Amino acid sequence: MADGTPDLEGLWNQYGSLVLRRCRQLLRDEQEALDVCQDVFVQLLRRRDVLDIRFPSSLIYRIATNLCLNRIRDRRLWPDAVPDDQLARIARFDDPTAAVDARSILARLFARHRESTRVIAVLHFVDGLTLEQVAEEVGMSVSGVRKRLRALRKSLVELEGA
Repeated sequence: MADGTPDLEGLWNQYGSLVLRRCRQLLRDEQEALDVCQDVFVQLLRRRDVLDIRFPSSLIYRIATNLCLNRIRDRRLWPDAVPDDQLARIARFDDPTAAVDARSILARLFARHRESTRVIAVLHFVDGLTLEQVAEEVGMSVSGVRKRLRALRKSLVELEGA
């Protein structure tokens, strides 16, 4: 980083396993996780002139999360590209019918909210981060994160009632 550009090899050596773990956790597919892991560092390379790499772990973690969520969204847009058994694993259900129901509910729920709210929900409910950790990760206040999660819960109650 002597010339101001990030040391991608150093970042790969330091954070590559963290990124791969994150991708595996969200995608639940080894090959797709490997692809997205590589894409994270490709993004760093492509955008090296405009990225602020003072806090590389947060930046890399956020890029990995967003790319994984994009892949999951793409699955929803092109459901024929994803086998039913894989959807069941993603939704953590043994019954494929339940997985489709869960996927449908999540799609309708997240359609009502900003994409950043989905990131907040994944960080808090899937990854188990505290509200403070989520707030730091997404660059919001704790009350802002709490407000987004409250709105998400309210929407879920409305969907379940409908």
